[in-house]
Amino acid sequence: MPLRIFTNLSSLNAQRALQISSDSLGGSLQRIASGIRLHRSGDDIAAMSVSENLRGDAIALKQGSRNLNDGLALVNMLDGALQEQSSILIRLREISAQSATGTIGDTERATLNLEFSALRSEFDRIAQTTEFNDRKLLDGSLSTSSSKTTVLQIGADSGTNNRFNLNQELSLNAVTSSNMNFSTSNISTETSATKAMDSLSLAIDKLVTVRGRVGAVQNRLEIAFDALNSHIESINGGIATLRDADLAEEFAEMTKRQVLVQGAAAMIGQANLIPQSVLTLLQK
Repeated sequence: MPLRIFTNLSSLNAQRALQISSDSLGGSLQRIASGIRLHRSGDDIAAMSVSENLRGDAIALKQGSRNLNDGLALVNMLDGALQEQSSILIRLREISAQSATGTIGDTERATLNLEFSALRSEFDRIAQTTEFNDRKLLDGSLSTSSSKTTVLQIGADSGTNNRFNLNQELSLNAVTSSNMNFSTSNISTETSATKAMDSLSLAIDKLVTVRGRVGAVQNRLEIAFDALNSHIESINGGIATLRDADLAEEFAEMTKRQVLVQGAAAMIGQANLIPQSVLTLLQK
């Protein structure tokens, strides 16, 4: 009679079931530990694709948010410098009015004229030296006629709505005594002081208009900054929905797989006992 070798199919099937359940249990434990559902593309190809696209957008928009924040810092610095110049203009008109009265003498006017000249020099110094990251702000660099413009990249692509041109929005010519038409003013006489007052009143009006445009840009940038960060939060929420693990579901799956692993291990033990029992009978 030929010798036949029988394969223990019950044991093999139980081992296969054990391997599948063990792998599933390991996956559940990994997702619970990391809190992430998608570890590789094979976990969910469609969800991974959408998630990666959203993640790329979020990264680009976060940089856009940083760029907007830098733009706000630039405009705030600009407004601070204009505030200093505004204070100087107000003081210049004040001492011009003082010099324009007939109750003071030439010596006093000469002293006032020295202060006038010093303040005018300070006005122009602010215009020439105010800068943000080596970019001049008050020397005409932010005018619409500049060859080099300052554009904020605030979106994920080069679309018009994703780029904010500060030169176009501010249209800021050099804020100097020459452009404000009081560079040659002096207040050494009553007559010249009176003329200086008129020039300075016009200069103050011009500066008020300039600061109005700057304020409008500040408001727009602040609104855009808040809206962009809100959009980023929404995108991150979508990414979390796609990538994050449902811990309640994963704990339930883990418990289920633990039971299956224990059951498969017990089946292997039982299946391995059968050949041993047959062998024992044959040996009797």
